[in-house]
Amino acid sequence: MSKITFIGAGSTVFAKNILGDTMLTPALQDFELALYDIDAERLQDSDRMLKNLKQTTGSSCRITSYRDRREALKGAKYVINAIQVGGYDPCTITDFEVPKRYGLRQTIADTVGIGGIFRNLRTIHVMLDVARDMREVCPDALFLNYTNPMAVLTNVMNTYGGINTVGLCHSVQACVPRLFQMLEMDDTGVQWKIAGINHMAWLLEVTKDGKDLYPEIKRRAKEKQKEKHHDMVRFEMMLKFGYYITESSEHNAEYHPYFIKRTYPELIERFNIPLDEYPRRCVNQIEGWKKLRDSLVHDEQIQHQRTGEYASYIMEAIETDSPFKIGGNVMNTGLITNLPNEACVEVPCLVDASGIQPVHIGNLPPQCAALNRTNINTQLLTIEAAITGKKEHIYHAAMLDPHTSAELSLDDITSLCDDLIEAHGDWLPKFQ
Repeated sequence: MSKITFIGAGSTVFAKNILGDTMLTPALQDFELALYDIDAERLQDSDRMLKNLKQTTGSSCRITSYRDRREALKGAKYVINAIQVGGYDPCTITDFEVPKRYGLRQTIADTVGIGGIFRNLRTIHVMLDVARDMREVCPDALFLNYTNPMAVLTNVMNTYGGINTVGLCHSVQACVPRLFQMLEMDDTGVQWKIAGINHMAWLLEVTKDGKDLYPEIKRRAKEKQKEKHHDMVRFEMMLKFGYYITESSEHNAEYHPYFIKRTYPELIERFNIPLDEYPRRCVNQIEGWKKLRDSLVHDEQIQHQRTGEYASYIMEAIETDSPFKIGGNVMNTGLITNLPNEACVEVPCLVDASGIQPVHIGNLPPQCAALNRTNINTQLLTIEAAITGKKEHIYHAAMLDPHTSAELSLDDITSLCDDLIEAHGDWLPKFQ
């Protein structure tokens, strides 16, 4: 029996989506679904939920829980990764509260920025441990990474882990439908092309019956900016730089130096920017789980409809040799010609029995590539810090981050990094 291993399976709701989709996919019925998590209670919750779901779906997948990661990985054909190292308490709290002492505010802090840098630094060494295990017990497995920071972790697994990895994010498939819903436009029959980097990929083309829809999109967006709404940052970026961005406004507010500024506090109100948004979501999610747990875990009649998550469709395409298109995060092997080859990029990919086959894009519009490179700079220096163990590269990554460098002096950035290293303690490896 072939094996699909889920690392971080204690994320019960996400496991329901991904593995529930798997149970509903005929080509995947002969697989063992191997669950692994460091939290025994959450692992047990997911095991019970999925076994109930197996009964209601009539799936013939076998569900097995493991407390040993190597055993969970042994012989796997596909590995799905959804871990979060350090969790909300203490690590996310640290990522937000320590920078606040310096007047540096964030919204999500899971991609770049000072929070994204430290989320990477405490996750990379764990991912490389997983990669080491995989090289020994399932070296040919395809690694489907859902963990943020997406670009850095996918890059590390491919470049230093020696594991065939694709990064998967919800923002690509949600981009156009949500934009059109926001602007009260019909997206039936609409074609689009998206490419760039994770959380900052660009809607390069959007057409219907060969007609460019961007003029109408921008006209409506300009009108929409006259009222408060949740997507004001992205609309502003599109109107100024020409292209819509895949990830939400609360994310993009902290990817650029233009929006969260102590010297212009009115921008927070003007662009409706939700500071400290991710900690709020974490608290709500923790409280919500307390209420959701019993109904989700103990419901013997639990139901599931296949979601839009890419994982089951990727595995199905490989198993059946039926082509399927995704937006995937892969290494830039000349795919986007005006971004660095050592970067991880997000581009359309065709999936079939040959695996993940990325599409060549060529040059991005120059202003879009330039904005991507500002974030890639920080990503690559974060990787340098993690791989070399040199603290100076943590400073460099932070000094090159657009939002951090717009707000703090070089000395303050160095001091902030030192404070975060101390505050994170044993969650981080030791740096020279």
